[in-house]
Amino acid sequence: MTIINIFQFFCFLKKLFLFFIFYFFFPNSGITIEKKGEILFSENCIACHRGGQNIIIPEKSLKKDVLENNGMNNKESIIYQIINGKNGMPAFGGRLKEYEIEIIANYILNELKN
Repeated sequence: MTIINIFQFFCFLKKLFLFFIFYFFFPNSGITIEKKGEILFSENCIACHRGGQNIIIPEKSLKKDVLENNGMNNKESIIYQIINGKNGMPAFGGRLKEYEIEIIANYILNELKN
C-alpha cells in the first residue's frame, strides 16, 4: 500500500467512526437526512462515484441528463440498481439496510444530479 492509500484508508475510518458516534450516541443531534445521505454515499459509493462521476463506465455518471437518458431518474430505479448492482457495480443489497439504500437514492436524486 502506498502512503496515499493508507491516508485515504484512515480518512475513511475517521468518517466511519464519526458516523457511528453521531448515529448511535446522538440520534437526535440535528443530523439531517441529507447529511445522512452524504455520509452513506461517502462510505459506500464515493470510490467509484466521486463528484457524481463513474470511474468504471464514465458515460453512466450520476448527473441529471445521464440519469434521464438511462431511465434512472427515479427513486425506484436507483434503489433497484443499488440493491442488485449491474455491469461493474456490485450489489449492495446484502450490505446496506433498506432505509440506508433509500437515503442514498434520495441523496443521488436531490444532490448529485445537478
